[in-house]
Amino acid sequence: MKELLEGEPDLVVVGESGSAQEAARRIPALRPDVAILDGRLPDGSGIDVCREIRSVDPSIKALILTSYDDDDALFAAIMAGAAGYVLKQVRGNDLVDTVRRVAAGQSMLDPAMTAAVLERVRTGPPKDRELEGLTEQEQKILELIGQGLTNRQIAEKMFLAEKTVKNYVSSMLAKLGLTSRTQAAIFATKHPQH
Repeated sequence: MKELLEGEPDLVVVGESGSAQEAARRIPALRPDVAILDGRLPDGSGIDVCREIRSVDPSIKALILTSYDDDDALFAAIMAGAAGYVLKQVRGNDLVDTVRRVAAGQSMLDPAMTAAVLERVRTGPPKDRELEGLTEQEQKILELIGQGLTNRQIAEKMFLAEKTVKNYVSSMLAKLGLTSRTQAAIFATKHPQH
């Protein structure tokens, strides 16, 4: 792929990584216009890397290159903030075109698939599956975010340090595949805990 991209006069490869951990560390430092991420890496996924790098620098545009054409993977890519999702079987010139379009700020996600993902976000998957990965503290904090409380208010209510609450919020967002408190508040209202 490097040779394909470097063969284009307007494209420059600024770095490569062989692992999710290395990519997550190097991409924010290199600040590429587009980060092309393999869907499956030896120690993680391109989707996890996408989520991580966009939490550090939301301006980084990520393109997920994958062998898998399934709704769950596309959903995860969109929720992680990917600007594009391309199957590895793509022709070379189409990949180059996609990289240029993503660099120019276009979304390269299939509108029909995006609509299906948005519907899934609106209706939400079954409650138990989503919440079972959260600790009791994270579930309580999610509930309080849904009630509109700030980190400071949550800290006071739960007798925790505000920094501890921030850490819980970050962990909870990552586990739920969310990127903001607003998404967490919406999620909390759609998944009330009894």
